[in-house]
Amino acid sequence: MGDSLTVTDNRNGKTYEIPIRDGAINAFDLRQIKTSPDDFGLMSYDPAYKNTASCKSRITYIDGDQGILRYRGYPIEQLAESMTYLECAQLLLEGELPAKDSYDKFAHEVTYHTFVHENVKRFMHGFRYDAHPMSMFISAVAALSSFYPEAAEVGDAEVRRRQIIRLIAKVPTLAAFAYRHTQGLPYVYPSNELSYTGNFLAMVFKMSESRYVPNPTLERAFDVLFILHADHEQNCSTSTMRQVGSSRVDPYTSLAAAAGALYGPLHGGANAEVLYMLEKIGRKENVPDFIRKVKSKEAMLMGFGHRVYRNYDPRARIIKKLAHEVFQVTGMNPLLDIALELERIALEEDYFVQRKLYPNVDFYSGLIYQAMRFPTEFFPVLFAIGRTVGWLAQWEEMVTDDEQKIARPRQLYLGHDVRDFKPFAQRG
Repeated sequence: MGDSLTVTDNRNGKTYEIPIRDGAINAFDLRQIKTSPDDFGLMSYDPAYKNTASCKSRITYIDGDQGILRYRGYPIEQLAESMTYLECAQLLLEGELPAKDSYDKFAHEVTYHTFVHENVKRFMHGFRYDAHPMSMFISAVAALSSFYPEAAEVGDAEVRRRQIIRLIAKVPTLAAFAYRHTQGLPYVYPSNELSYTGNFLAMVFKMSESRYVPNPTLERAFDVLFILHADHEQNCSTSTMRQVGSSRVDPYTSLAAAAGALYGPLHGGANAEVLYMLEKIGRKENVPDFIRKVKSKEAMLMGFGHRVYRNYDPRARIIKKLAHEVFQVTGMNPLLDIALELERIALEEDYFVQRKLYPNVDFYSGLIYQAMRFPTEFFPVLFAIGRTVGWLAQWEEMVTDDEQKIARPRQLYLGHDVRDFKPFAQRG
């Protein structure tokens, strides 16, 4: 029979042969399964897409049971150890490790596109002093489409590439402007003399010094953090980027939509929830009582478990080590002892082991950001900077995939059948 699935419809006894390709069946093949000629045909029902593949991709591979994450085939552990974020960005976009001259050209292009139009600065000035930085960031990214109308030509490969370079370059600038706005500080323009992450730190933290020199440990920390957040397969925000982009709208609008999905507390706000949890625990000695409350469902354990991983999130191991390096510069985050004790108990308790609840990437990243003096409301903006290249790589792959059409999920209608309208006088 080959690679196929034999399905017997017990409603009428008919048998169907459905091909299996790449470990999946084509959902549209189910439409042939009908009880009558006027039957619409069978559909699959999968709320939240827990077991539905919406695309074919060659970018990111995850094996949740084994705790494996790879970009373009390369283990995340090797990439975080050995490359800069921009080198990782080029790998995700182009599929191969770049040669030195190719990388130098790419980095140069990004560096010299970091400035934004002065009208963008005035646009951001229009927000209230207490506006959430993520809402400012989303709005500013969407507004960029009005500055680059050529971006609407998504079918032109060269036009697409220019927008990709612009977005990777300008996203840190917009993020830094949002941060400075919330702090009541003047905006700092990009510096072409600094690295990608060094420039971001300068735009955020530069004060009266004539030349800002970023701490190399913190500069490297952001390279690693951005790499770890660069892509993660078809998560909520990435699938949003693809779905909105499937209408062939410009990438600025798609990326703003993706950032909007990231804004939610279950996605980009998860590491802030970890901090709230640790602060509520208060002291290391209170951890056993908190664990008891988690077991009795009186409290939520944040930063553990993942929709995909049923093993230790490989990014969490890297960030845990990175946290200690950062704390040598910033000073120890007092919440670290609570986090370490919480992790120790959770990894030993059968309750958590049986449920395969291991620390994920959010468990330690918030501690690092807090130690660097970033407010919790800015955490999803930091996430968005790193994830921008993944969104763009996925968007480019979607645009050039001939099998992709405008996204249009089906539904199971469970409402009323046809009913006659009644005027007010006849209604009960």
